[in-house]
Amino acid sequence: MAAKIKKGDTVIMIAGKDKGTKGEVLKVIPDESRVVVRGVNMVKRHQKPSQTDPGGLKSFEAPVHVSNVAIADPRDGKAVRVGFKIDQHGRKTRFAKRSGESIDV
Repeated sequence: MAAKIKKGDTVIMIAGKDKGTKGEVLKVIPDESRVVVRGVNMVKRHQKPSQTDPGGLKSFEAPVHVSNVAIADPRDGKAVRVGFKIDQHGRKTRFAKRSGESIDV
């Protein structure tokens, strides 16, 4: 199955504690159906000091399930479903189903 969400996409959280938050996809984990989104699902972990790092509390983004995110429509920024179509060059591209706008540039 083709990937509907890719690294670099702007997505909106549609469920969870960060619902309504927009962010950029930093990493896609297809085996677990999860994505890492910038500034979303922040967690803190204790880091032991090392020779290069002083340690302490570190914050980073934890993965969220793909069902909790939706691609932002390129036209108005609202959550939208994704469809696929073949363009004039024979490439499979993604488009926003509500506006018909192409997601792939």
